[in-house]
Amino acid sequence: MYDTQQYQVLVQDRAKEMLVAHARFLSQVSISAAEKLVDEFEEKAALLKENPERCPWLSDPMIPSYKYRKLLFGTRYLLIFQVIDRIVSIDAVVDCRQDYGWLLRS
Repeated sequence: MYDTQQYQVLVQDRAKEMLVAHARFLSQVSISAAEKLVDEFEEKAALLKENPERCPWLSDPMIPSYKYRKLLFGTRYLLIFQVIDRIVSIDAVVDCRQDYGWLLRS
Protein backbone atom coordinates (compact mmCIF):
# COMPACT_ATOMS: atom_id res chain seq x y z
CA MET A 1 0.00 0.00 0.00
CA TYR A 2 1.21 3.51 -0.83
CA ASP A 3 2.29 5.68 2.12
CA THR A 4 0.28 8.93 1.98
CA GLN A 5 1.75 10.52 5.09
CA GLN A 6 3.48 13.76 4.21
CA TYR A 7 6.94 14.81 5.29
CA GLN A 8 7.52 18.00 7.22
CA VAL A 9 9.78 20.38 5.26
CA LEU A 10 12.03 22.73 7.22
CA VAL A 11 14.05 25.41 5.47
CA GLN A 12 17.09 26.12 7.60
CA ASP A 13 18.15 29.75 8.15
CA ARG A 14 21.34 29.24 6.18
CA ALA A 15 19.36 28.01 3.14
CA LYS A 16 17.00 30.99 3.43
CA GLU A 17 19.97 33.37 3.49
CA MET A 18 21.49 31.67 0.45
CA LEU A 19 18.22 31.90 -1.49
CA VAL A 20 17.89 35.59 -0.63
CA ALA A 21 21.49 36.23 -1.75
CA HIS A 22 20.89 34.48 -5.09
CA ALA A 23 17.62 36.36 -5.64
CA ARG A 24 19.24 39.67 -4.70
CA PHE A 25 22.06 39.08 -7.18
CA LEU A 26 19.62 38.04 -9.91
CA SER A 27 17.40 41.06 -9.24
CA GLN A 28 20.22 43.34 -10.36
CA VAL A 29 19.57 42.00 -13.86
CA SER A 30 15.86 41.18 -13.68
CA ILE A 31 13.35 41.57 -10.86
CA SER A 32 10.98 39.12 -12.55
CA ALA A 33 13.74 36.50 -12.83
CA ALA A 34 14.49 36.88 -9.12
CA GLU A 35 10.80 36.49 -8.26
CA LYS A 36 10.60 33.43 -10.51
CA LEU A 37 13.59 31.89 -8.73
CA VAL A 38 11.91 32.28 -5.32
CA ASP A 39 8.62 30.93 -6.69
CA GLU A 40 10.35 27.88 -8.16
CA PHE A 41 12.15 27.26 -4.87
CA GLU A 42 8.83 27.33 -3.01
CA GLU A 43 7.26 24.95 -5.54
CA LYS A 44 10.14 22.47 -5.29
CA ALA A 45 10.24 22.66 -1.50
CA ALA A 46 6.51 21.90 -1.40
CA LEU A 47 7.04 18.85 -3.64
CA LEU A 48 9.40 17.42 -1.03
CA LYS A 49 6.42 16.86 1.27
CA GLU A 50 5.39 13.89 -0.88
CA ASN A 51 8.39 11.69 -1.65
CA PRO A 52 11.79 13.28 -1.09
CA GLU A 53 13.59 9.96 -1.59
CA ARG A 54 12.88 10.17 -5.31
CA CYS A 55 15.59 12.82 -5.57
CA PRO A 56 19.14 11.65 -6.28
CA TRP A 57 21.93 11.61 -3.74
CA LEU A 58 24.39 14.48 -3.84
CA SER A 59 27.70 12.89 -4.67
CA ASP A 60 30.93 14.72 -4.09
CA PRO A 61 34.17 13.29 -2.69
CA MET A 62 34.34 16.13 -0.17
CA ILE A 63 31.00 15.46 1.54
CA PRO A 64 29.66 12.44 3.43
CA SER A 65 28.12 9.77 1.18
CA TYR A 66 24.38 9.20 1.37
CA LYS A 67 23.72 12.18 3.60
CA TYR A 68 22.39 14.85 1.26
CA ARG A 69 20.00 14.73 -1.65
CA LYS A 70 19.62 17.34 -4.38
CA LEU A 71 16.85 18.87 -6.43
CA LEU A 72 17.52 21.14 -9.39
CA PHE A 73 15.44 24.29 -9.83
CA GLY A 74 15.70 27.54 -11.73
CA THR A 75 17.86 25.84 -14.41
CA ARG A 76 21.09 26.08 -12.40
CA TYR A 77 20.34 26.07 -8.69
CA LEU A 78 20.46 23.12 -6.33
CA LEU A 79 18.25 22.70 -3.34
CA ILE A 80 20.33 20.51 -1.00
CA PHE A 81 18.52 18.61 1.71
CA GLN A 82 18.58 15.61 4.00
CA VAL A 83 15.79 13.35 5.15
CA ILE A 84 15.66 12.26 8.77
CA ASP A 85 12.62 10.18 9.69
CA ARG A 86 9.66 12.19 8.32
CA ILE A 87 11.50 15.53 8.28
CA VAL A 88 13.10 17.08 5.21
CA SER A 89 15.74 19.62 6.19
CA ILE A 90 16.69 22.01 3.40
CA ASP A 91 20.24 22.94 4.35
CA ALA A 92 21.56 24.86 1.36
CA VAL A 93 20.68 26.56 -1.91
CA VAL A 94 23.62 26.79 -4.29
CA ASP A 95 24.37 27.84 -7.81
CA CYS A 96 25.55 24.73 -9.70
CA ARG A 97 28.42 26.74 -11.12
CA GLN A 98 29.88 27.17 -7.63
CA ASP A 99 32.11 24.78 -5.74
CA TYR A 100 29.73 23.91 -2.92
CA GLY A 101 31.66 21.18 -1.13
CA TRP A 102 33.20 23.64 1.31
CA LEU A 103 29.87 24.90 2.59
CA LEU A 104 28.60 21.43 3.44
CA ARG A 105 31.68 20.68 5.54
CA SER A 106 31.36 23.83 7.63
